Amino acid sequence: MRHLMSPLDFTREELEQLMDLADDIKTHPSSYSEKCHGKKLATCFYEPSTRTRLSFEAAMLNLGGSVLGFSSADSSSAAKGESVSDTIRVISSYADICAMRHPKEGAPLVASQRSLIPVINAGDGGHQHPTQTLTDLFTIRSLRGEIKDLTIGLCGDLKFGRTVHSLINALVRYPGIKFVLISPEELRVPEYIREDVLDKNGYEYKEVDSLDDVMGELDILYMTRVQRERFFNEEDYIRLKDFFILTPEKMRLAKKDMMVLHPLPRVNEISVDVDDDPRAMYFTQAKYGVFIRMALILTLLELV
Repeated sequence: MRHLMSPLDFTREELEQLMDLADDIKTHPSSYSEKCHGKKLATCFYEPSTRTRLSFEAAMLNLGGSVLGFSSADSSSAAKGESVSDTIRVISSYADICAMRHPKEGAPLVASQRSLIPVINAGDGGHQHPTQTLTDLFTIRSLRGEIKDLTIGLCGDLKFGRTVHSLINALVRYPGIKFVLISPEELRVPEYIREDVLDKNGYEYKEVDSLDDVMGELDILYMTRVQRERFFNEEDYIRLKDFFILTPEKMRLAKKDMMVLHPLPRVNEISVDVDDDPRAMYFTQAKYGVFIRMALILTLLELV
């Protein structure tokens, strides 16, 4: 039995196999419509979520399975003090696979150590968000043909953004990737990411505080929101939340084939006027998240 806690739980070859499967699902959806008949997915979401929770549910329903679970800690026995360990042991009796989101780093890992069914980390605090990373990789490969020789700009909240941390960890396994880390000084990528991931693997990167200055260099711009829920005080959040906003004027500085991604939800870091630009791929990215989660469910349930 396997779990998914981090993108590194899969080798690069396994990631490619997973994306191959997702691509086949996207092309031939009817061939997979009954693959999970009789199987149940439990969605244990201790934090609010729209895309991740609903895309997991859509993935399981598309596979012919069913879904049960809760969408906030207040609607579960966590409100009564039940531990994650006890919750997953109970849910193991009700479902065949579980997707868990939790505000505390490492909570899904604790669950996986007590679980009798595969557990998927659907986001744990500011730590990891592996299925968003799978979505990002699948989107890049689908739209660019392959993942190699790309300059990728990561913009916004790079300190607390778990999607950014997971994506960097995954991309350093591909050749010719250059990183441009775009953020205010207070929201720079954590030191352990710079030293243990980028420096250790010899990857080229630079840190800048101006989006305009680097737009023309980028093949992919990965925007993120400044997350109010990760801040300890409101003043810091208000001061930094509008630091970078992508506008049509900034898009005119970019390459004609540059691709804009965003894990969503968007607040105001991308102007709605950018949505009509053919390079804005974040809604396509959200759609592709269903296909890669379908592939992941099938893989962890050993149905392929």
